[in-house]
Amino acid sequence: MKDFIIKRLAQTLLVLVFVSMFAFSIIYFSPGDPLYLYTSPAVSSYKMTEEQLNDMREALGLNGNVAQRYVNWAGKMLKGDWGLSISNHQPVKTQILDRLPNTIGLMGAALLLSILISIPLGLLAGYYKNRWIDNIISGISYLGISLPAFWFGIMLIIVFSLHLSWFPSAGMRTIGVNSAMDVIRHGVLPVIVLSVNNTAVFVRYIRSNTIEQKEEEYVMTAISKGVPKMRVLRGHVLKNCLLPIITMVGMNFGTLITGSFIVESVFGWPGLGTLCLDAINSRDYTMIMGITMLACMVLLIGNFLADLLYGFADPRIKQGREK
Repeated sequence: MKDFIIKRLAQTLLVLVFVSMFAFSIIYFSPGDPLYLYTSPAVSSYKMTEEQLNDMREALGLNGNVAQRYVNWAGKMLKGDWGLSISNHQPVKTQILDRLPNTIGLMGAALLLSILISIPLGLLAGYYKNRWIDNIISGISYLGISLPAFWFGIMLIIVFSLHLSWFPSAGMRTIGVNSAMDVIRHGVLPVIVLSVNNTAVFVRYIRSNTIEQKEEEYVMTAISKGVPKMRVLRGHVLKNCLLPIITMVGMNFGTLITGSFIVESVFGWPGLGTLCLDAINSRDYTMIMGITMLACMVLLIGNFLADLLYGFADPRIKQGREK
């Protein structure tokens, strides 16, 4: 297990390096000047001199070719300095860490909701294959996979916020109100939108694995002995369906992050999604790189934890690693 962890950590670091180089190159070669906000008369009424612009480029690390700028940026990142935002000159790290708990809360709630709903639905759909309950669950899951997040979010706002007034339409808190219940009310709709697609995908995978497990001898033996169907599902089939669930949860960390960008923009949720969209609109490359690397690390950590959980879910895998 120790050798496996060291190997996976080395692979994770290698992937981080390649992702950082690729993302940095895309931003560097993209058209437009990062100091557009300070050079365009249409955006800023104050016209900066060439000397002032050069000083600002020097301070923000915007001088030199792509290799020089990447080495400069990477060196600062390794020291914990994520740079300054081009748009507001505030530390990128501070702004990201301020918004990070909001996005993590949204992601965590959506992931938990997806798991709680998909496991029983997937087990039922697989156990009652091709029956009416399977047809209903499968139809709903296909619908969930095909729903665009931004459209679904707008529909929920129209129905539950504008017409029924059950939930707030935007933001994270009501002005003047500081309570957990108020945050929960604001988070209900974005969590539902963020969890729908992943729930549908989880259901399909669990259904498929449940169908496979039904044909195994240990399940047929349990049924022939008169063990109740629900007990067979919970005590036998579910244990052997944990591996694909762990795999999908680890793989969908990235989907949750990118999906939260869309959902946060629709609902005005003050997380990393709205921060990243603002950075893209203002060509704030230091902020974009900071959020990109954080999203990459979250995805890699999710996959790394999924690999570790394999050993606990299936002792045979753990034993195989130790040999």
